[in-house]
Amino acid sequence: MKGQSSRSDHFGDLAAVIGATRETEGYCFGEALISWLRRHVAFDHCVVFGYRGALRPPLLFETFSPAESHVFVALYQEGPYLLDPFHHAAVERKEGFWRMRELAPDRFYASEYFRSYYSQTRLAEEVGFFVPLAGKDAVVLSLMRLKASGPFGTADARLLRDMAPLVIELCRQRWPDLPESEQIAPPSKATEPPVNEFDRTHIWESLSLTPREMHVVDMVLQGHSTESIARSLGVAPGTVKVHRRNIHHKLGIKSQAGLFARFIEIIEKRR
Repeated sequence: MKGQSSRSDHFGDLAAVIGATRETEGYCFGEALISWLRRHVAFDHCVVFGYRGALRPPLLFETFSPAESHVFVALYQEGPYLLDPFHHAAVERKEGFWRMRELAPDRFYASEYFRSYYSQTRLAEEVGFFVPLAGKDAVVLSLMRLKASGPFGTADARLLRDMAPLVIELCRQRWPDLPESEQIAPPSKATEPPVNEFDRTHIWESLSLTPREMHVVDMVLQGHSTESIARSLGVAPGTVKVHRRNIHHKLGIKSQAGLFARFIEIIEKRR
């Protein structure tokens, strides 16, 4: 009887999720979905963001307290999202279930972004369901486990990956398109051309860097090593080191910490 009751509860929860896709309030769907997911896998938090290139990502659902939301949502939306591996994967139209460790650059966990922002989340692991929408928009549903809970186990990750096709289709039914999102750097004058919403490097235009240097800056801040940047650009590591020296000289900085501080300074000026 216990197994039959559990099976009945499972299908009842799934029916509630499907029914909630027609609700106008996203939180009804979110609450129904996490209730169903928690029947299968334990996690501490869930957050859903919409992504549209470099534009500020709209929040679609969260389970945080107000204090937690300040770090996970408010601070994130102010600019750090531009360096988030999940943001980059969404813009690149990845689909399915992915673990942060599968998407993060080779030096992500030693990057200034990780030390200065991501470490504040106190997460043991973050995983996500990536949902490309019509056009170039995307939705990412993230599940998080705090350090006190430990990372997702291999069996949990395998089960979530198996559940991905259903979760993705449910999210598409609930969020077929995204609400309007603010630009990180709206044009200051009506005569200026609009910012390319899918280009992250435009935030460095005020620093007199070359296009290649802006690309290098973007990859360094994401957490790519010199070798990783060289492979991406198809150049020798020594060439990347020259670009990095030139960047440091132009910006008057001596370290990645100084580069990240300049990034935050630019973001704050563009609010």
